[in-house]
Amino acid sequence: MRIAITPLIAVLIWIDEPAYGYQLALGLYTIASVTDYVDGYMARRLKVVSPLGEMLDPIADKLLVAAVLLALASVTTSGWVFLVPALIILIREFMISGLREFLAKQNVSAPVTRLAKWKTTAQILSLGFLMGAPGFPGFPFAHEIGITLLWLAAILTVQTGSGYLINAVKHVTGPGQTAKRTRP
Repeated sequence: MRIAITPLIAVLIWIDEPAYGYQLALGLYTIASVTDYVDGYMARRLKVVSPLGEMLDPIADKLLVAAVLLALASVTTSGWVFLVPALIILIREFMISGLREFLAKQNVSAPVTRLAKWKTTAQILSLGFLMGAPGFPGFPFAHEIGITLLWLAAILTVQTGSGYLINAVKHVTGPGQTAKRTRP
């Protein structure tokens, strides 16, 4: 469901219409975020995990975040204050996805850390505030709260991303491994 509604959320932001676009985008985004949490909670609680769900869940998360960041980047007036943390978040998502894929081929898991879950929470909340600010002008400081949370998410992104990277490098270059130099 999240994958299916992601383009609609992005289009609603791109049309840049506070009266209905941002409000509907925020509503759909909230539904997507809440159902993601409930789905994950139920899967862990009931110990019901499918290979399809394991594959699609992180893809849906990354698509939703990337689409919202790109859509907001096209309408924001915040300039670098928005773009810098947005780029940090996007770069980390690509980097960690590639890293996880590489480690999976090595039969090494890279489990999500508690700090990464806090990063995701800050990210989800920041995007919600940033989407909601134009649609709900009566909510004071919504944009500022969103930008602050986005920077917090970016800081946590750097911290968690570097942690994953350091652990992966240790695994790849650990005892019994020979370092091979390759060009990217």
